[in-house]
Amino acid sequence: MKTLFTTFISAVVLSALVGCGGTAAKSESTDNDSTSAFVSPLHVSGTALLNQAGDTMVLNGPSLGWHCNWGRFYNEGTVRALKENWGANITRAAIGAHPSGDCVNGYSLDSVNAVNLAMKVIDAAIANDMYIICDWHSHNNTLEDAKKFFTVITERYGDTPNILYEIWNEPLDIPWQEIKNYAEEVIPVIRKNAPNAVVIVGTPKWDQDVDIAAEDPVDAPNLLYSLHYYAGTHKDWNREKAQKALDAGLPLIISECGSMDHTGDGPIDYESWQQWMDFADRNNISVLMWDIADKNETCSMISASASDNGLEWKEEDLKEWAKLARKTVGERNSRYSK
Repeated sequence: MKTLFTTFISAVVLSALVGCGGTAAKSESTDNDSTSAFVSPLHVSGTALLNQAGDTMVLNGPSLGWHCNWGRFYNEGTVRALKENWGANITRAAIGAHPSGDCVNGYSLDSVNAVNLAMKVIDAAIANDMYIICDWHSHNNTLEDAKKFFTVITERYGDTPNILYEIWNEPLDIPWQEIKNYAEEVIPVIRKNAPNAVVIVGTPKWDQDVDIAAEDPVDAPNLLYSLHYYAGTHKDWNREKAQKALDAGLPLIISECGSMDHTGDGPIDYESWQQWMDFADRNNISVLMWDIADKNETCSMISASASDNGLEWKEEDLKEWAKLARKTVGERNSRYSK
């Protein structure tokens, strides 16, 4: 096992190497930004996510699965397919911070692979004129590794407007004060190189207790707070907490959700899913759906026999949940683009 110091140095070296030879180093990203047809710098005002012109932005797309198990989908073809074939205007790089359950690798064990895959799909999102969430996919408080990871990413991409930074995917049953303290340490690391970036802050109990965060939010601009749900389990009571947070002025993003039980398995609850989409529509909330993966479970959208490259997926490669997610993404983005 590599030490934390070794993995950090490896990641920095990789960042330098990719920055010299990659397809979207910081200077190249800046050039792309000026000619972008869709992507413009985002900011948060009240509970709304706005673009540079002041228009409300509601972003929709599927999240990639844990990089350490489903890195085969972390490529330009898959990102391009999500835009061209699904109508997505955002995706999410779920960079696993540590082993968790059947995800047996992560940044803590192989920082080079984590950083390399993150950059690969960030570059693909930039090339395809999309937004992307760079997600530190952790359930635990991994503060020091998070700082190292976001230092490397922001040193490469600077204030590239395509990227939103999610700094703690799903805190477990952890007090809000600890999560807030963590955010107050990580946000300045990101803002050093990306001063205008939108940062997504996690909330207690798997991103359900957004109402608690609303009572004492982080004192910083351009923040969204993550709300996660799985429609088969989380219903009116969870929406009531979310509405309470919104009414208190807390800006939300649904950075992960599913139409099934909270386990990621079980039948799709179409009725509850629609109720959640109605809630998101009423409040102009962006939605990321979990996930582009090939595990034998309901929430994994892709069949195990499918190509690594999303441009080669056939209709039979898409599971039932993938088809519902694709339909939802297309309908919401078509409606909000008018």
